[in-house]
Amino acid sequence: METVIAGFKLNVTEEGYLTDFSQWSKEIAIDLAKENGIELTDKHWEVIAYLQEKHNNNEPLSIRGIKKSGVINIKEFYSLFPGGPLKKSTLIAGIPKPKSCI
Repeated sequence: METVIAGFKLNVTEEGYLTDFSQWSKEIAIDLAKENGIELTDKHWEVIAYLQEKHNNNEPLSIRGIKKSGVINIKEFYSLFPGGPLKKSTLIAGIPKPKSCI
């Protein structure tokens, strides 16, 4: 389905995930974060870059993988992206919802 985020017409899934990562931009991420009650900090951007790198390398994402990443500890991950950190962080990062997410 099509929606407008940050002034751009984008194709998204029913849950709001981008269907084409090439459409992602920082402006879109900021808008998606605001919709989820999140104001992005440098640490958020560090996590987003990590997630995008894993996605680009076709590596599966999981909470356990985040814990072992060395980028962020789990407690901080949950505080940065409250209410479903892996779902919210991947949505904002413009990558597909991980298979490990319900």
